[in-house]
Amino acid sequence: MPVIAYREALNQAMTEEMERDDRVFLMGEEVAEYDGAYKVSQGLLAKFGPRRVIDTPISESGFAGIGIGAAMVGLRPIVEFMTFSFSLVAIDQIVNNAANMRYMSGGQFTIPIVFRGSSGMAGALAATHSHRLEAWYAQIPGLTVVLPSTPADAKGLLKAAIRSDDPVVFIENEVLYADKGEVPEGDHLVPIGKADIKRTGSDVTLITYSRSLHPTLAAADRLAADEGIEAEVVDLRTIRPLDLDTILASVVKTHRAVIVEEDWPYCGVGAGVSDRIYRAVFDELDAPIARVAAKDAPIPYSRALESTMLPSADRVIAAVKEVLYRG
Repeated sequence: MPVIAYREALNQAMTEEMERDDRVFLMGEEVAEYDGAYKVSQGLLAKFGPRRVIDTPISESGFAGIGIGAAMVGLRPIVEFMTFSFSLVAIDQIVNNAANMRYMSGGQFTIPIVFRGSSGMAGALAATHSHRLEAWYAQIPGLTVVLPSTPADAKGLLKAAIRSDDPVVFIENEVLYADKGEVPEGDHLVPIGKADIKRTGSDVTLITYSRSLHPTLAAADRLAADEGIEAEVVDLRTIRPLDLDTILASVVKTHRAVIVEEDWPYCGVGAGVSDRIYRAVFDELDAPIARVAAKDAPIPYSRALESTMLPSADRVIAAVKEVLYRG
């Protein structure tokens, strides 16, 4: 399999789906003439033309609403937000309209739309450009929320999202765009709502997603080499719907769990996952569930301070030792 960057995998997914289905189009700020703020849409304007790759004004609410209307009449738009922090301007369109239209129309309308773009702490972007909003959107019935962590998953999940008849919030961590990995060629699809075990183990389950997968895997490797602790790493990939079966099967095997996420801890995704584990398999746990999340504060501009906010391999290792009572 060829090794390509995460951004190139996303580009391949959009290219292949636009070739396969002429109802698919891309719109957003700087997606056309500039080839995308992060070069994810590079070459698409030259290939598909300005009717299918559309630069928009700086008006997220406006072009999100246009995308929803286009989806209602049979097109399949991909709406790019330059950063998901800017999606807050369009939250009325996403939450009130996209999420509810199928239900409120009694199924007369489907909303096959993908809202995608960058997210997360990416280095000195400060508080207003560093939001992680997945827990906000995952709370809303009617939305699917996807956060791929590898190039292969990015391609396969984006293709699946574009084919979905329901609105998908597809969140790409900005720091991952240059990461490289093997990506299958051709019509590579990854099912929405299915977690992936990225590393097998028997001593503790590490549950994570998006960028946090990488320090989690690093921690698992160090635990094995230095402590003889074999951690199983579960990459959620989709947080709504949640693959509870895979999570519970792993926890039942290891009897311990640590949840790792870049989001804030209060009312975050990890809190919801933890609740579901406790309700389903409480008697299988040999220790309380531990959580490693971002520090509960606005994101500072300073790179040095920002780095202390993020989940790290060291913090994951400390949490694992806690649940194994090796503190």
